[in-house]
Amino acid sequence: MLNLAVLFFVVAIIAAIFGFGGIAGAAAGAAQFLFMVFVVLFVVSLIFGRRTLSR
Repeated sequence: MLNLAVLFFVVAIIAAIFGFGGIAGAAAGAAQFLFMVFVVLFVVSLIFGRRTLSR
């Protein structure tokens, strides 16, 4: 999923070089959404990854 965020970021940067248009806005929006999903999953994995079952 992080790969998709990086891919959309690169597409947004390339589109920005040629001028901001519809594709740049869509790619930037998708990259932002995927980045936020990645951050949430990262925080959840930190919280639940620390829990160990000690018997």
